[in-house]
Amino acid sequence: GMLEKIRLCLTEKLLPHLEDRRKYHQEFASSTSFHGVHNIVQTRSKTRKVLWLLVVTGCLTIVIWQICSRFKYYFSWPTSTTVVVQYVENVKFPAVTFCSLNRFQAHAVSNLKIIFLIWNIVSGAPQKIYMEKKYSQELKDFLLRNQNFSIKEFTRKNGFYLNSSTLLECNFFGKPCNPQDFEHVFTEYGNCFTFNHNDISARRVSLSGRGLHLLFDVQQEQFTDEPALGYTDAGITFVIHSPKEHPHFDGLGLLTPVGMHAQVAIRQLKSIIQEYPWGECNPDIKLQYHETYSTNGCLQECKARYIQDWCGCLPFVLPGNGTECDLLKFYNCVYPAAYDIEIKGLCTVGTHNSTCPVPCEETHYPTTVTYSSFGGEKAIKYFSENLKKSAEYIRKNLVRIDIKYHDLSYKITQQQKALTISELLADVGGQLGLFCGASMITIIELLEYIFTNFCWMCIFLLLKAPEMPQWNNPSQNQPTHKEKNMGIQEC
Repeated sequence: GMLEKIRLCLTEKLLPHLEDRRKYHQEFASSTSFHGVHNIVQTRSKTRKVLWLLVVTGCLTIVIWQICSRFKYYFSWPTSTTVVVQYVENVKFPAVTFCSLNRFQAHAVSNLKIIFLIWNIVSGAPQKIYMEKKYSQELKDFLLRNQNFSIKEFTRKNGFYLNSSTLLECNFFGKPCNPQDFEHVFTEYGNCFTFNHNDISARRVSLSGRGLHLLFDVQQEQFTDEPALGYTDAGITFVIHSPKEHPHFDGLGLLTPVGMHAQVAIRQLKSIIQEYPWGECNPDIKLQYHETYSTNGCLQECKARYIQDWCGCLPFVLPGNGTECDLLKFYNCVYPAAYDIEIKGLCTVGTHNSTCPVPCEETHYPTTVTYSSFGGEKAIKYFSENLKKSAEYIRKNLVRIDIKYHDLSYKITQQQKALTISELLADVGGQLGLFCGASMITIIELLEYIFTNFCWMCIFLLLKAPEMPQWNNPSQNQPTHKEKNMGIQEC
């Protein structure tokens, strides 16, 4: 009884009669805003019907092809790069980190090769440095005899230092500066010193052609390097970087040999990279010990985590708050761990799925360096009288460096989405409007028409469903084929 009531309700109230359905289709075709359809339905000429059918079908085919191609292009994640040069009244001065190519004072080094091998092991934490096996036994003996030896404190006390005797002149934009304006930092060159650390807001340049002016005395007779280990140069190396980033040399430093005057013209270049899948950056990655994300800072923190997990201590050249590693830990664990990190690729750089993807926004300082011999005859005589040094000493120890902006501008290289969602929708809408005269209202009309017909189809199937068991299972009141045959035989 309930089934019959449902069937009656579906038949009388929800499922229109055949004539009403035909009338609905006719009215939709005549009134829809999808251009061309009403011409097919209303015209009485068969020739015109065929022509309009071909036109509508052709336009619809072109629209589908165009829309598919636009979606295919969108999901290829295309990008475009724009370069803008922005001129300003003043520009922030970058940080500059200076190091001497001579790492240690000669009088403090009792065993030169051992000290340099130890420093190679220490600096091998941020970057793996090859060490010859022939020194391994000598190094082990030294480490066993000097277990309390601290290469960190030794380097801080006996490495390159910055005071009035090594920094002879310093002025920034015409104002004097002194060694106290430099921040000490450890790098692969030992003691290094950073000017404009932590982005002091007052240090801005408002005139091109002027900037940081420095005169160093490298004091070669007090400092020494080991030619047998590959250290053969004398002079100053420096790197220009963002004030909020840790200095990163790794072959990127600029070298100024003794007796030379280096004039460095810098430009500011800002790079903005799109996040994945358009670009390779990941805006969700934050660093624990660096305010600004950079691939170098991320790489250092990644290595610090692995080494601290494996060795239970942290090298002082890496960021973190763990227990400092002693020399035996450096030799037996940290150095092999750094090698494993490099070989196994545990800390990778570059793509979005690497440990340290490229930053979404980064500032570079491209440089142009020109060199000239330091001082003419009068200049050599002037410095000799002031410093009480010989002309030969001046030529072998003094280094002059001038760092200035090329002009008061910065260049922005920005990676942008070549096709955004709004542009994709506008493109699709333009194609629909051009070939079919369709709009968002037309799409809603089509969806309503499809939904209505879908509901009628579902009702029709529901009405047919109860009759299906009668086709498969004969009723007990109806005689079977066998019973009919028996009845015929009895007759």
